[in-house]
Formats: sequence, structure tokens, C-alpha cells
Amino acid sequence: MSVDKSPARIAGMFDAIAARYDLLNTVLSGGLDRYWRHRAIRSLGLTGRERLLDVCTGTADVAVAGARAPHGAARVVGVDFAGAMLAHGVTKLRGQSWADRVDLVRGDAMRLPVADASVDAVTIAFGIRNVQRPEVACEELWRVLRPGGRLAILEFGLPVVPAVRPMYLWYFNRVLPRIGRAVSRHTMAYDYLPQSVGSFPWGEAFARILRAAGFSHVAARPLSFGIVYLYCATKPGRGAGL
Repeated sequence: MSVDKSPARIAGMFDAIAARYDLLNTVLSGGLDRYWRHRAIRSLGLTGRERLLDVCTGTADVAVAGARAPHGAARVVGVDFAGAMLAHGVTKLRGQSWADRVDLVRGDAMRLPVADASVDAVTIAFGIRNVQRPEVACEELWRVLRPGGRLAILEFGLPVVPAVRPMYLWYFNRVLPRIGRAVSRHTMAYDYLPQSVGSFPWGEAFARILRAAGFSHVAARPLSFGIVYLYCATKPGRGAGL
């Protein structure tokens, strides 16, 4: 299935649903989105010294989690190309004691505004499938990580338990888009979601893309019966740290 992922189209779509994006994430995932983000941050093994880059940060939930976690990152930079999403992220930082450790900037995952080998850890939550050329984005993630740096990517997949898969596909393809359209008041975004998931290489297929980009110790870990995968990887070299 061919899905239009031109940057202007995707950014415009997310800007249109920005005001209700967080609510929909929680409702449509049954609150599991918080658990998935927690698993991604925990997989990085943060010590409090790292510089963390959150790509496709959206409304900055993962960036915030990276700053607030026990031994949270010393600096967090969130990058996204949807301005309205970033604006909602900025509101989460106001008045927080940890806000001075978080910066949100506008940028493209295929051309990150970050220097070579300048961050210790990178995260992407449910954004890599929206990138026009995921393999280019993965090469960018490798470029900005320091040797020994750690990567954690969350993305949708398909349930690994055969008994769960038909029920999930019915919900994902029929129920979820209707709820999404009703709450977001956007006719396209939640039709796009199952289309984008269906066209994305998940599990071992995406792990191969990470290996081709240069990552080592690549693991594809199914969460919640495989509804979501947590991809963990490392940039070869000596350990990172500030």
C-alpha cells in the first residue's frame, strides 16, 4: 500500500489534531501509552549525565519523560516539524522545575539540526513510520549519536499472539478511526493511522533497517502482545557519557 508521507502533508495533519492529540493517545491506547514511554526511557539506562535527543517529539511526552525519569537526562532536545505540536509541548514545560533542561526545536527527522556524535541517547515514539524515508532518518540517528550511544524507538506492529490479532485488527481498522475522527474532528488523520502502520516494516524487518544504518545490538521487543514494538540498538564504539 502506498501512503503519501510528504513532509508538508504529515506536518499539516499533525498540526490539525494537535489540540486533542494527547487525549486521543490515552483514550485509544487505554492508557498504555504511558507504560510504553516508560519502557523506552528505562531501556536507555540513563544516569543523569546524558544528552537525550527525542526525534518526532510531537507534544513532547517522551522528552518530558526523559527529563523527569529517575536519573533523568542532563539535557533533552525534542525535534519535530509540526509547529502546533511543539507549541502544545511548550505548555507542558511552563513552571516545571526540570523545564530548563528541555529544549524544543523545529526540524526534520531526515535532516536533524544536531551536530555529528553530539548526543548520548535518542528516542522516537510512534514517529518513524511517518517519515518519508525511514532509512534516511535511521542514518541520521546514527550520525548524531556518540559512539556507544543508545537508541530506543517505539512503533506499532501486529500482535504476535494469533488469538489476539483478529480482535486487534478489527479495533484498529474499524473502531479506532471512528473514535479518532469524532474526537479530533479531522477526517483524514485517523484513517491515515492504520494505513501507515500497515505499510511500515515492523519487527525483524525494521531491525534490518537499523542494522543497515550501522547500529549494533539491535533488538525488536514486542510490548502488549506485539501491538507495539520497542526497538533498542547501540552505535558501535566506546561508551557514551558526559
